[in-house]
Amino acid sequence: MGKLDGKVAIVTGGGEGIGRAGASLFAREGAKVAILERTRNTGEITAAAIKDAGGTCVFIETDMTEPSAVQNAFDRVMDLWGSLGVIYNNAGGGSSAADGPVTKVADEEFWRMIKLNLFSVWTSCRIGVPLLIANGGGSIINTTSIAGLRGLVGMDAYTASKGGIISLTRSLAVQFAPNKVRVNAVAPTSIQTERVMRARKDNNAAPNTKNLLGPGDPADVANTALYLASDEAKLITGQILGVDSGYLAH
Repeated sequence: MGKLDGKVAIVTGGGEGIGRAGASLFAREGAKVAILERTRNTGEITAAAIKDAGGTCVFIETDMTEPSAVQNAFDRVMDLWGSLGVIYNNAGGGSSAADGPVTKVADEEFWRMIKLNLFSVWTSCRIGVPLLIANGGGSIINTTSIAGLRGLVGMDAYTASKGGIISLTRSLAVQFAPNKVRVNAVAPTSIQTERVMRARKDNNAAPNTKNLLGPGDPADVANTALYLASDEAKLITGQILGVDSGYLAH
């Protein structure tokens, strides 16, 4: 038996990188998976690969920063499968060249990061929590970052957005525990996704020596998300699990 047999799971930003790894693993463990992704090409490719491997998956083109689009996507999942047990809020974006110290970052960049990272999680939870409650409970896994847990130089808009996810995760965990809705977050270090590897190559960047156990792969984060989604974690809520290769230990 798979760890998610009988569960319906939404994975936002599931078209590539960490999201693709999570969606694929959830499907292999028995979940019916809906990939909510704004990039049609990557979303369709990932959904097709999951179905070719014997999994159950649907791709729904969704801009997670637009509440009406998110509502339509969740409605479609309910129309297809009639329930919802897991929400993996993976969609978001990293710090850009427009980010920097609070004294220099344009307001537009701050709000872009807040909308992309924090507001997308807020909207997904606002729409999804009542569906989990109707299901008799469920699991939400949010994606934050080590940047939300440790002071980092030169990315104040990004760290603000990721720190907000941490606080939201904890408050939702307390709020909805009586409804058997668990809310946790994963906080990855830099992971070797396609996007990160391209950026490192373009910038000729050296490996991060603070990753004590070496660089991480998308599968490392997916495995943690799977645990939090499964009934094995039935007493785990309000936690921020660092998938950080020891980064936060020093």
